[in-house]
Amino acid sequence: MTIRKGCQIVVFGNEKGGSGKSTTAMHVAVSLMKEGLQVGTVDLDARQGTFTRFIENRCRYVEETGIELTLPHHRFIETSAEMNKEDAMEEEEAQLVEVLSELSEMCDVIIIDSPGSASHLSHVGHSYAHTLVTPMNDSFIDLDVLARVSSDHKKVEHFSHYASMVFEERKRKAARSGEQVDWIVLKNRLSFHKNVRNRREVDGILLQLSKLVGFRIVSGVGERVIYRELFPRGLTALDLEAGDHEKMNMSHVAAAREVRNLVRSIRIAKLSAAR
Repeated sequence: MTIRKGCQIVVFGNEKGGSGKSTTAMHVAVSLMKEGLQVGTVDLDARQGTFTRFIENRCRYVEETGIELTLPHHRFIETSAEMNKEDAMEEEEAQLVEVLSELSEMCDVIIIDSPGSASHLSHVGHSYAHTLVTPMNDSFIDLDVLARVSSDHKKVEHFSHYASMVFEERKRKAARSGEQVDWIVLKNRLSFHKNVRNRREVDGILLQLSKLVGFRIVSGVGERVIYRELFPRGLTALDLEAGDHEKMNMSHVAAAREVRNLVRSIRIAKLSAAR
């Protein structure tokens, strides 16, 4: 199995739950489809399956309302039934490579949502990323996934498990294909009433880390109720702009603007000429 060159793979990864990976991945997927790109989506989290449920909700909404919505080519990786751990990992990895190969033939972009915990399959998925997006909340609890910080919140003491894993998988990708990974740390679910001093300290550590391990820092989406409310219908803030679903309020408008700014910052939209 080979993955077609020119098809870009975007992985959303963070070994901590609650960072908004699935919601952000879905909004990015819809944004790219609205740009006219063919988008494939892959869920590596067979246990939680939030990304898959989001898309299932979207399909059901289309069936129940008759409203036409853009839909990605979605796949999920099933957990291996093999009892031997090594055999199970090999089977799941082969399944992922087969799915990526299949989707790459029909898609401009493949978006992978990885689980909020460490797993062999998640590590393999990271190694295929052209762009890696790591959403995180602006707190030292979330920052702990990337680095251990001094007690005065001013200095990085050493890298944490996730940053070390990303480093290894970037090397793996470079050895396999000679390609580099554009790693983006996405400051996500930002509270509009957050302690200013705390945010400034977190930003300072992120800036240090970005220079040490090589990632870009991008502002993501805010902590808005609208994102949670849309999930049961499989809708995104961008779907509301068409005006077929409900009247937009100021929160909807702001959320849609956030998503468009996010996609521009990630720099995927330029792929419209990829095929």
